Amino acid sequence: MTYVVVESCIKCKYMDCVEVCPVDCFYEGENMLVIHPDECIDCGVCEPECPIEAIKPDTEPGLEKYVSLNADFAKIWPNITAKKPAPPDAKDWEDVPDKLEKHFSPKPGEGD
Repeated sequence: MTYVVVESCIKCKYMDCVEVCPVDCFYEGENMLVIHPDECIDCGVCEPECPIEAIKPDTEPGLEKYVSLNADFAKIWPNITAKKPAPPDAKDWEDVPDKLEKHFSPKPGEGD
């Protein structure tokens, strides 16, 4: 088992999870984070840190597309190990549905 970042992270991009990760397995996109499945040690410390519950175990049903998304983008986005401020409008995006289809950006973030 590993953990994956899901749709609720898109445009919210809170980074509380990055600070607690003991193996630095988070990677930054323009408007969301992902977890590298080969680097995650399944410790679970990141999951309760996310204020919008955007981190889930990959064993939950229906997360197959997020398992692939995390694996694919972790290979090309820069590593992020230090918390940065959330986007100024993050609260406005917390409950917006269908963010993956309408708002996901494949562009990389800045990383560390």
